[in-house]
Amino acid sequence: MGLGASEHFGGHAVSAAVHGPGPGGGEHQVTLRTPAELADALPYLLGYRPEDSIVLVALHDRDRRGRFGGRARLGIPRHAEDWPSAAEQLAQGLVKGSERRGARPGSMVLFLCREPESGESGQEVVERLRPLAQLLRTACGRLDVPVVEGLCISDGRFWSYVCPGQGCCPPEGHTMGLPGTSVLAAAATYAGLQVRGSLKELTERLLPWETSAAREQEAALDTASMALVPRILDAEGRAAVAEQSLELAGRIMKRLTDTPPVSGTRPADLRDDSLLEHEEAATLILGLQDRTTRDRAAQWMEGDEAGPALRLWRALARRCVGPYREHAAAPLTLAGWVAWSTGDELEAREALAMALGADPDYLFARLLHQACNEGLDPESVRRCLRAERTERASEGLASEGGEGERPTGCAAPAPASAAPDMSVRAAGAQEAKSRALAPATRRRSRAAAGGVARSGRRSAQAANARRRRPTDGTSPSGDGPGRAEAEAPGRPRAHREGGRRGAGGDD
Repeated sequence: MGLGASEHFGGHAVSAAVHGPGPGGGEHQVTLRTPAELADALPYLLGYRPEDSIVLVALHDRDRRGRFGGRARLGIPRHAEDWPSAAEQLAQGLVKGSERRGARPGSMVLFLCREPESGESGQEVVERLRPLAQLLRTACGRLDVPVVEGLCISDGRFWSYVCPGQGCCPPEGHTMGLPGTSVLAAAATYAGLQVRGSLKELTERLLPWETSAAREQEAALDTASMALVPRILDAEGRAAVAEQSLELAGRIMKRLTDTPPVSGTRPADLRDDSLLEHEEAATLILGLQDRTTRDRAAQWMEGDEAGPALRLWRALARRCVGPYREHAAAPLTLAGWVAWSTGDELEAREALAMALGADPDYLFARLLHQACNEGLDPESVRRCLRAERTERASEGLASEGGEGERPTGCAAPAPASAAPDMSVRAAGAQEAKSRALAPATRRRSRAAAGGVARSGRRSAQAANARRRRPTDGTSPSGDGPGRAEAEAPGRPRAHREGGRRGAGGDD
């Protein structure tokens, strides 16, 4: 599934090979003859509409038939003094990532996407970002990978930064065509490729609440923290909390499975929110801070289990409110893992990047993120998790009873060892010898429950100091709690095809 390109853009023309899983199958060759068609292709290259973004796309020349290669995305830093480092990060990350996979780019295409601010025109955006475009072209040039086309897309128009200045690009720019009306859009639709809205729409379903419902959830987290953290720090209590957490997760997954579906991602998320009580969410969020519990939950990754598990992890990520935002690393990582395991690399990358945003030292998220971005096969991880599950079942521990109701087809996941050897295969076209995907149980500078203890102490102190705050009666599922911004202003964060920390791309 992807897009390919042929020849360089010196004459503003390129041909694209569109191939995907749809009824058309196979490969469909489409020629992009104008910069407008190239601008229209960007959402299909990424799988979503980028916003406030720098995007680099690698071009490769193979047997005189060029192809689009890796893609790298980075939020445009708010402060211009951060632009030089961002340009270097993005260019080097994409080129080195391509080299690791044995395909050094021959050239690059650059996109700058930003909507005008209040009172600003698209043309003013172009000029304001021109120094950034030049920094990116220079950074790529130092790596001997020239930028053969650079487009700024703003306010429904586009401008070229590599226009020779012979009247081909008017000052007011060119109007982009209606989305989905180009030949490429038709070919992509026929091939089964989909553009999943904007990046903001994709991340909103994973962001914490920010209304009165969030305050109620925070109070429930305070209560659960004071009750559960001491038990998690105790060896026997920790095992009991794990069993109770997984039993509760199984019951909620069954609840989600048994509820009739609704159309639309936002209504679906609101419906899922309404099926999860504050106390239940708090218990699971705290329970997943224990890595052994989290590793067991990671085994709900395929078949009938994957769908309700992913819905649950998303819902829990939305409940990591206030001072508990760091706790979102666990459910976000699980969401990213299930998405990757089921073939949704776009959501996987974004969820894993957001997990690292919540906790940059979360080793499990970092290694899964790297493996996903480097194109490794998740089957190697699935095999390891299946083996651990089977091993526990063979010991008779998975069928001792007391597990409560579970979703249809959901057996209770087996516990991971203190240091499970989750193997991922070496990157490349062939699977090389396996190397350990070091588990988060060896997370740097923390014991197994150290993070729980630290955040638990903080939460207990906050609870003791906090007065009961009034609420406005907003239902958790009414109009839906507000969402936080995906990125702190001015803090660059690199993505590849929707969510990588650290620049790089996919071939």
